[in-house]
Amino acid sequence: MKKTKMLPFMAACMVALVGCNTPAKEIAKVKAIDLANMDTTVALGTDFYEYACGGWIKNNPLKPEYSSFGTFNVLMENNQEQLRNLIDELGTTPQQAGTVAQKIGTLYAMGLDSTKLNADGVNPVKEELAAINSLVTKSDISKMVATLHKGGMSPFFVYFVAADEKNSSMNIMGLYQAGIGMGDRDYYLQTDEASEKMRDAYQAYINKLFTLAGYTPEQADAAVNAVMKIEKNIAQISSSREELRDSQKNYNKLSFEDFKKHSSALDWDVYFQSLGVPDLKELDAKQINFYKGLEDLFKNTSIDEQKAYLAFNLLNAAAPYLSDDFVTASFDFYGKVMSGQQEQKPRWKRSLSTVNGALGEAVGEMYVAKYFPASSKEKMLQLVGNLQKALGERIASLEWMSNVTKEKAQEKLAAFGVKIGYPDKWRDYSGLEIKDDSYWANVRRSNIFDAEYYLADLNKPVDKSRWLITPQTVNAYYNPTTNEICFPAAILQPPFFNPDADDAVNYGAIGVVIGHEMTHGFDDQGRNYDKDGNLTDWWTADDAKRFTERADKLVEQYNNIIVLDTVHANGRFTLGENIADHGGLLVAHQAYKNSLKGKEAPAPIDGFTDDQRFYLGYATLWGQNIRPEEILRLTKIDPHSLGKWRVNAALRNIDDFYAAFGIKEGDPMYMAPADRVVIW
Repeated sequence: MKKTKMLPFMAACMVALVGCNTPAKEIAKVKAIDLANMDTTVALGTDFYEYACGGWIKNNPLKPEYSSFGTFNVLMENNQEQLRNLIDELGTTPQQAGTVAQKIGTLYAMGLDSTKLNADGVNPVKEELAAINSLVTKSDISKMVATLHKGGMSPFFVYFVAADEKNSSMNIMGLYQAGIGMGDRDYYLQTDEASEKMRDAYQAYINKLFTLAGYTPEQADAAVNAVMKIEKNIAQISSSREELRDSQKNYNKLSFEDFKKHSSALDWDVYFQSLGVPDLKELDAKQINFYKGLEDLFKNTSIDEQKAYLAFNLLNAAAPYLSDDFVTASFDFYGKVMSGQQEQKPRWKRSLSTVNGALGEAVGEMYVAKYFPASSKEKMLQLVGNLQKALGERIASLEWMSNVTKEKAQEKLAAFGVKIGYPDKWRDYSGLEIKDDSYWANVRRSNIFDAEYYLADLNKPVDKSRWLITPQTVNAYYNPTTNEICFPAAILQPPFFNPDADDAVNYGAIGVVIGHEMTHGFDDQGRNYDKDGNLTDWWTADDAKRFTERADKLVEQYNNIIVLDTVHANGRFTLGENIADHGGLLVAHQAYKNSLKGKEAPAPIDGFTDDQRFYLGYATLWGQNIRPEEILRLTKIDPHSLGKWRVNAALRNIDDFYAAFGIKEGDPMYMAPADRVVIW
């Protein structure tokens, strides 16, 4: 599960949230295994996913506002209602100017104020558009790229400040390929009919934005041509999704002076000075050849074409925060065409998302104070300890790994950092200015505030106490450079973590999530980092070869999956997540067996043994309805397999699953033992 930027907070304990003693809201009991979520008319040996989740799928049809809807979305919707109530409470009393409560309330209200948004029209970006249109020189372009980057946009590439992967205790400046509005290079390079239609729709969208911004038809057409020319060029020089998974290949640390010799795409001195980094000494250029390619791109495009491209980056980023005609244009392409959504989410959800993005930890502090019981954190710490022990046992028993590498792996496992629920220290938002000028102006100020927050870390020690997602995020992550796992408060509720469920179900649900994140430390990418988070090879050559042989078999398994029509899954791109799913299942099941401490297994519940309930608990997490357009989009951009295959493809490799349900040769769920893959 991935790193994401998170959302803000709102609550009745707004004044002194750290000292707030409001009790967590009592949580209604939820069935551990709800039989109504199953479809027992489907033979479990034919399609275990449908057997376990078919009832849920039938009872949760897609709403027009969703391109996909699953158990994660159920929790997200519940969280949104809770956060909405917290914000509404803020509006019942006057809030002092400059307080977090005032900032949350003001920003949320601006997102709801359709009258002002429509009256403002394109005005909130007119000044920025004029600045772009006034550019004349390469130096001007370089400065504007930095300005847009700090404002949350990503023309040509993006910068970041994070741990130096080979000196993980210190932060470094990094650059990463970006700059294409459709998000993946294949949309620009593939020549099939579907890709052609997508490009046609994208060009119509670009034209619409420039038309709404007041450009003449001729100017809009010229802008479309310029944007497509530049973005197709960027796609051609971009590394593939699979290439981006090679950590060593994507580490390219060099001095600033050497980098300038490698690429003169921009006036790099002007760019970094404008970014607020006037004395840069070194950087990690990631996809190093990309910047040489950018140099050629700039040589082959005019200043006017570059200006049109930068103007589109501005309009595209601002569109969701402008008048309804801009919002609709953005949704029609990114929502309807790319994802298959039929309707926009209601305005309050969109506004809440903006507040969460701008003031995420503040909202999280309110959320935790009211909805996260301390007992959940205590139980999670115990579960994590049990999973660590089980993974250590599995590493010790691996027949394919030498003792030398096992010792290093055990050291890494023992060094795992664990974050549960919420940060120990909350972020300070006093420097963020939220005003009543325009919705977009506030979003842009928030982006600049975030940019300066992270830029302040440059060349300083890594702050390992910092969280990468907010407590109200339904997700979890493993961070290789800090060697830590993180489980926010929002995921610690049913069906992931159910205080009223039997242990087998909880180990199959949140236990597998924990094991999944732990296994990321040893997947095809995570295994390249040592216990301190440094990118270094701690494997023997023979062990690395044996790991790769097993991983390649897993790639082949997933490559053979047809996700829709003739489109196959991408087993190489999803390898890390697939390894983590398999490892999570194996580790969590062993941890559950350990928890019995040699005692006889509990009696069946609802007719299902404890082992069966373990796997049903896991499958329940992935119940999902999804539109065809979203299947195709996610297959291109998402390193996770689709929900159905996180169940069926993963479980076909698990021997204990066969034993639990009596899967036999001839069943579609059956895979010959020799073909099954066990890595961790």
